[in-house]
Amino acid sequence: MKIGNIDLGERPLLLAPMEDVTDIGFRLLCKRYGAAMVYTEFVSAEALVRNVNSTVKKLTISDEERPVGIQIYGRDVAAMVEAARIVEEAHPDVIDLNFGCPVKKVASKGAGAGMLQNIPLLLEITREVVKAVNVPVTVKTRLGWNSEQLIITELAEQLQDCGIQALTIHGRTRAQMYTGEADWTLIGEVKRNPRIHIPIIGNGDIRSLAEADTAFERYGVDGVMIGRATFGCPWIFSRRELTLEEKISVLKEQLRINVERIDEYRGILHTRRHLAASPVFKGIPNFRQTRIAMLRATKVEELLSIIDSITNQLQI
Repeated sequence: MKIGNIDLGERPLLLAPMEDVTDIGFRLLCKRYGAAMVYTEFVSAEALVRNVNSTVKKLTISDEERPVGIQIYGRDVAAMVEAARIVEEAHPDVIDLNFGCPVKKVASKGAGAGMLQNIPLLLEITREVVKAVNVPVTVKTRLGWNSEQLIITELAEQLQDCGIQALTIHGRTRAQMYTGEADWTLIGEVKRNPRIHIPIIGNGDIRSLAEADTAFERYGVDGVMIGRATFGCPWIFSRRELTLEEKISVLKEQLRINVERIDEYRGILHTRRHLAASPVFKGIPNFRQTRIAMLRATKVEELLSIIDSITNQLQI
C-alpha cells in the first residue's frame, strides 16, 4: 500500500491518532513493534493558528517514528488551510483531516464528525487544504452521522475527487460513538467500488492481528488502523509473542519515556491510562484495589513497586 510516494508495504497496520494517547513515546514503541505508520494526537486548527503552546507541542515528531502523520480538525476553511501550512513546516509524511471524532465538545461545534452534517463545507475544506500543501493529504471519517445517513460510499468518491491520497473509514456512525459493533460491510463496499483508486484503510474493533488479518481477507482493505486496543499494548502490532517479562519491561519503558519527556507527575498521568487498560493485567483475581492504587500513584518508585508486585503475583 502506498500513500503518495510512501510505501507502507503489504497489509500495513497503522496506529490511530488518539487524544492523550498517541504521544511521541507511545508512537515510538508502536513503531518498534511493527506499526507501519503512526499518527500524532489530533490537533485543533484554531488552537494551532492562535499558537497555543500545548497544541504546538503536538507537532513534535522524530525521524525514528517515520512515516508519521499529523491529524488536524476544525470547521473553518481559512483556519484549516493555515493550520495545514503550519503543520507542513513540521515535516510530517502525511497531513490527515479529522472528519470522524464523535466526542461532543468537537462534533457539536461542527468539527470532527460534526462535518458529516455539512458535506459541502467538508469538501471545500478538503479541496483547499489539498491545494495549500505539498504533503499528501488524507482523511479519516465515519460511515455517516447516523443510521439514516450512511453516506460513506458517495462521500468516498467526492473526497477522492478533492485530491486526497488515502481514506480511513471507522465502521460506525457519529451517533454510535464507540458503542455497538463496527460495521465493516460499507468499508468493504467502498473498497470494491471500481471508481475508487486511492487506498482504503479500515478502522474499528480490531483487537488482535488475527482480527486484522480477517479484515484484510474479508473486506479487501489496503490497510487496517488500530485504536483503543493499543492502550497498554504497543506490542499488538508484533507478529512475535512477547513474554510477560518483556511486556512489563515495555510498560516500564513507556513510563520512563513519559517522565523524561514531560515531568514526573504529568508523565505518570500520561502513562496510567495505558497501565489501567493493559491486557497484561486482565483476569487477575481481586485486582480492583491494586488498580486503584496504580491509578493514584504520583511517584515513579511507588508506581514501579506496584507493577513489580503485580508481576510477582502473575509469576506465582
